[in-house]
Amino acid sequence: MNYPVWELDVFGGGLFIALIAVFHVYISHFAVGGGLFLVLTEIKGLRARDEGILEYVRRHTRFFLLLTMVAGGITGVGIWFTIALLNPAATSSLIHTFVFGWATEWVFFTIEILALFIYYYTFDRLNSRDHLIIGWIYFGAAWMSLFIINGIIDFMLTPGSWLENNNFWAGFFNPTFWPALFFRSFLAFMIAGMFGLLTSTWIREEKLRTTMVRYCALWLLLPFGGFLASAWWYRRALPPELEQLIFQAMPEMRPFITGFVLFSPLLILGGLLMAARIPTLLSRPLAAMILIIGLMYMGTFEFLREGGRRPYIIRDYMYSTSILKRDLDMVKQKGVLQEAKWVSHRNITEENRLEAGRQLYNILCLPCHAIGGPLNDIKPLAAPFSPSGLQSMILSMDKIHPYMPPFAGTREEAGALAWYIAHGLNGRTDRTRPVALPAAAARVPEFDRENAGYVLLAWSDFGMRSLTDASATWFMLPPGVNLEAQLIRRGETPEVVTEGVTLHYEVDRPFSHPSTRIDFWDSLEKLPGMETVPPPDTGLAGKGLEGTMTAEDIVFRADLLPVVPYTDSGYMPYPQVTVRAVDEQGRVLARTRAVLPVATEMNCRTCHGGPWKKEDRAGISTATAMSVLAAHDRLSGTRLQEQAASGQPVLCQQCHHDPLLAGKGLPQAGPDSSQLNLSAAIHGFHAIFLADLGAKACTQCHPAGNEGATRALRGIHHNLEMDCTNCHGSLSDHALALLKGEQEQGKAHADELIHHLAPEAVTGIDEISPRQPWINEPDCLNCHQDFQPPETEETFNIWTADRDALFRNRTDESGQLRCIGCHNSAHALYPAQNPYNDQLDVIQPLQYQSTPFPIGSDGSCDVCHTVEMEDEMHHPNMLRPFRNQ
Repeated sequence: MNYPVWELDVFGGGLFIALIAVFHVYISHFAVGGGLFLVLTEIKGLRARDEGILEYVRRHTRFFLLLTMVAGGITGVGIWFTIALLNPAATSSLIHTFVFGWATEWVFFTIEILALFIYYYTFDRLNSRDHLIIGWIYFGAAWMSLFIINGIIDFMLTPGSWLENNNFWAGFFNPTFWPALFFRSFLAFMIAGMFGLLTSTWIREEKLRTTMVRYCALWLLLPFGGFLASAWWYRRALPPELEQLIFQAMPEMRPFITGFVLFSPLLILGGLLMAARIPTLLSRPLAAMILIIGLMYMGTFEFLREGGRRPYIIRDYMYSTSILKRDLDMVKQKGVLQEAKWVSHRNITEENRLEAGRQLYNILCLPCHAIGGPLNDIKPLAAPFSPSGLQSMILSMDKIHPYMPPFAGTREEAGALAWYIAHGLNGRTDRTRPVALPAAAARVPEFDRENAGYVLLAWSDFGMRSLTDASATWFMLPPGVNLEAQLIRRGETPEVVTEGVTLHYEVDRPFSHPSTRIDFWDSLEKLPGMETVPPPDTGLAGKGLEGTMTAEDIVFRADLLPVVPYTDSGYMPYPQVTVRAVDEQGRVLARTRAVLPVATEMNCRTCHGGPWKKEDRAGISTATAMSVLAAHDRLSGTRLQEQAASGQPVLCQQCHHDPLLAGKGLPQAGPDSSQLNLSAAIHGFHAIFLADLGAKACTQCHPAGNEGATRALRGIHHNLEMDCTNCHGSLSDHALALLKGEQEQGKAHADELIHHLAPEAVTGIDEISPRQPWINEPDCLNCHQDFQPPETEETFNIWTADRDALFRNRTDESGQLRCIGCHNSAHALYPAQNPYNDQLDVIQPLQYQSTPFPIGSDGSCDVCHTVEMEDEMHHPNMLRPFRNQ
């Protein structure tokens, strides 16, 4: 941050360094191995008294001199020039740390140059003994140059104890010095053989050509065993965390690892073929091909070594952003723009946000990323992200991608950087204004309070069911809304009726053919392991959009109704259902209506790209779904994208147990699966990126935001300006509770995710109570103790013991009435305010008591009781006036 930035958009990301360095390193290794090759080949010719071999050495020396001195010298200077411009801070650090090392290397380099010129120009002028001495001097000086540079280069990868003592020798003889020295020496000898093959195939005399080609092939083949052994030693010398980073945690390194492994047998095969007698017309292109493979071989190694330093330029000392590790916290606190010397914007405003973002990009991203270029192009990497999604990624990217440096700026600077990349480069935006919602009709059935014999209550057990409608690619949340109902015979002592009656339900006609709206049924039969596929418009439990409900104990149920939020008129997340109670004679005893909330507004596209599937407001497109699978493949080593592309949809629950859908007709893993359960996996991973956002972390994904097309939070708590965190805790706390539940079952991946999270509601992770999803949930009575007005607005960390204790399953003190029947489902508690129509979520309170409050509240006991009530028979404090009117 202390130097000006050379803006290289297309050529950014160190492309110049990569191109020059790989070519230079290849030539410089040839300069070392080739020196020994010249001396030993001259000795071979002298001992055999073969003028043809000596003439070959003379010609090869000329080629060697021109290539190593001219091309090698120019690229050597080019490296210094480019690193000084592109990373001056690291260059300065290396110079100051190893100033005497560099001086010594330059002395040897000078000797190297002089010796090579003398060696070439004194052929036939010096006696063979003196001429060979000059050759040995050249090789010794060249190898000593390698010796010294090797210490400095590998210091950048493994500085070792230098970090504590700043001792020159500790940094020079670092942990990988010796294996790297042997590795490079053997590689240098192999490269000498590759270049020797190229020149020897142009010898005109056939016998001599065959002799020299086979001789050069031995230079490629014989060092190979030592080369592989030193490569293994090199890897074993790496610190464990560095070895794990390079070979496991960096998907970007896999092509280079694969290339290194693949090129090894190709080089051996090429050497064997050259050792065999093959026609000249084939040997020359084969020699050239071996040389090119050798260059690529060197390139894969150099990219692995360079990549292994990430996120540092000097490991554990200086980040690739040129920020010293010891200064990171200070820069984070003050901000990059306040600390950088060569910026024009110190503070971010709405007017300069794009320009400030560009300056942040130059400092923090340009060292590794190009804009539209071939090396680490930032545009396709960031293409899926909206500005808000990219901001979250930037703030926490180092936790999941350990090769990325921690973001050094403030949250505001992360927003400006995200705005520049996501909007300035890729044209992405977030929603800037609330989605316009069409008005929906709400029909309130009549109720004769004086003469009616029955009251019928009906509800969905969840305030909102989400649905992933990209079934051809990806199943996570299949269609399935549960409808429940209770029929109450009015009287002095009302009675819940389940016998001698039938409850019919019928979802409104515009929603009656979901198979024409989503491809769930077409895709279900392609799902691996699926045994029974329900017919179109039928849910996984065998229920359609109209039918009869099943009596169970005190309630009637119709499970997994295949309701989807689409009609001919567009997206409507609040379908309505009519429920009728009919006796054995066919007489209608009672009728009511309710909403069956279902949404496809899952905002995966914020980070995974793709358009909304429906009306630019809801639905998961194929592009978004495939991006989700691609991210899973990249991070977990799976092949889900390939599976989906082959026509087999991916079901998350086949690997990740989901208690909500257990036994619901889908092939899924059990609770003893080695993988995290679905809720722990999703929340545990995403909490890393969405920490410290409060309720915004929830609405970033769930269809609950006040500007969205669903606005799922409609209940009284939302209207009192409470949010998700009051009951569920922050996303970090929520995720930690789930992960601790999995940790107790010995699932190692839970530990990995917990490591990246910090609790917010408590001081330590040990204080968080573990839980299982959909079983251990927040409870109303945590706040409303003894059914009294709450003394606290926080209920995190106190969970229900089992399914029976859940609000949706709990009954009143009589054990007959479900709490949810009178209060409505969680997130839509009476008096709920639906964004599409204020009456949609309060149809039954309006039907039975002409108020939107809970059934029986405010002295409305006569809804069910035909005598005036003086006792609070359902729960304490129920006879008081409803306080939030």
